[in-house]
Amino acid sequence: MFNKTMVSAVLGLAFFSHNAQAAEPIIIKFSHVVAPNTPKGQAAERFKQLAEKMTAGRVKVQVYPNSQLYKDKEELEALQLGAVQMLAPSLAKFGPVGVKEFEIFDMPYLFQDKVALRKVTDGPIGQKLLAKLDKTGIKGLAYWDNGFKIMTANKPIIQPDDMRGLKLRIQSSKVLEAQMRAFNALPQNMAFSEVYQALQTGVVDGTENTPSNIYTQKVHEVQTNMTLSNHGYVGYAVVVNKKFWDGLPADIRASLERALKETTVYNNTIAQKDNDDAIAAMKATGKVAFHTPTPQERQAWMAKLKPVEKDMASRVGAGLIQEINQATRRK
Repeated sequence: MFNKTMVSAVLGLAFFSHNAQAAEPIIIKFSHVVAPNTPKGQAAERFKQLAEKMTAGRVKVQVYPNSQLYKDKEELEALQLGAVQMLAPSLAKFGPVGVKEFEIFDMPYLFQDKVALRKVTDGPIGQKLLAKLDKTGIKGLAYWDNGFKIMTANKPIIQPDDMRGLKLRIQSSKVLEAQMRAFNALPQNMAFSEVYQALQTGVVDGTENTPSNIYTQKVHEVQTNMTLSNHGYVGYAVVVNKKFWDGLPADIRASLERALKETTVYNNTIAQKDNDDAIAAMKATGKVAFHTPTPQERQAWMAKLKPVEKDMASRVGAGLIQEINQATRRK
């Protein structure tokens, strides 16, 4: 016969089992502004798969691409408020939340190649920058590549002066504003989701972005010329709401960190191929003329944009520029 102690133990175990079965999974809303078939879009889906697998279903990741929830200017505020738990905004977007140093990544011709870039993002400089987000209620976890930017317009862009007077869409970044003004162009700060229509209707004359972003947003349908300038870099910081992240059970957080580490390798592996494939696909349409700058033309672009670094040093930090130059052996 059961005594009272045994009955209580059995009832307690049944109650615990019921609660364990009834426990709802932790929901992570992951919002982003690009198409699902971009490097970031694919990486977000890969993270979802890995996170749910590695937590044995205790976490469910809901991915919202193409600005379904929030546009560029809205998403970081939504993260801080806890309306979403995870983002991967471009590095240009952190100025408005008080971390202007991330705009260093917008500096033209700062990185000669991905090897130089990795020395920053994978090293102490990159970690120091992510840590600066803590004070804003945001936790920085990783860097994801997209690639180097090209210029688009409805006229050939060979020399820097070819951009004089053009209205060019940019992300929200003081460095990018200074870059376009160095070209004597007119920078137009605009949400990514609005770019196609703005180009189609002539609200803006051209834009800069990576080939994969340009192709997946169908920019090639409303622009006739592209220049493979590789003048700047587009990358993303994977970030979470800090209060949410710190409140997760330690084992869940560890599993998500493993999932993110694997996803980061995946993203950075596919990014270059996606950009190369995008250029090939746009060339195949026969509707876009591509120009690859000669070494002399590239030098002209670099010379035109060199003053931006000096002008923006007070914003991003002259010391930070020097640290990056030393880390990448840039002269």
